[in-house]
Amino acid sequence: MERFDPSNTCQALLAAGRHLVTAGRPLLYADSGIENVNGSVDSILLTACLDRILAQVEVAFSNSLIEAYWRSLKHQWSFLNTLDSVARVRAMVESHVSEHNTKMPHPAFNGQTPDEMFFGTGAQVPEELALAKGHARAARMAANRTMSCERCLGQQVSLPGEQIPH
Repeated sequence: MERFDPSNTCQALLAAGRHLVTAGRPLLYADSGIENVNGSVDSILLTACLDRILAQVEVAFSNSLIEAYWRSLKHQWSFLNTLDSVARVRAMVESHVSEHNTKMPHPAFNGQTPDEMFFGTGAQVPEELALAKGHARAARMAANRTMSCERCLGQQVSLPGEQIPH
């Protein structure tokens, strides 16, 4: 897969699908974008014994979770970089997947990374974050309470044409 071509979608799915152990034909949930619905994809899916289910067309739910991930990959990485070769795209996707899974905390996981959730290694993270939040709030309140009114007034910045009373 060294060129940009719709059949690459199928080749990637087939490579991933070789590891599936399912009863019956594996199902592929996809949206109705051109990368998922075209003659090349249709013929490969049929010969590979995969059944495609179109989100919001054939089922009421969508693949919004993976779409959100792809949106973050595009806007946070690929749109910001030059993608002049398939090798570069592969390197960018590999880097983003690694960063996303190992370093990016997710609010749905109470601050844990996807890997911490999946492997069960981040159970302490929500408690650590709550404790750190409490310490930060206490430190901020203590710092604010040590300031005098004179100090605050001395830090005020006037707008053009405005005078601050002394």
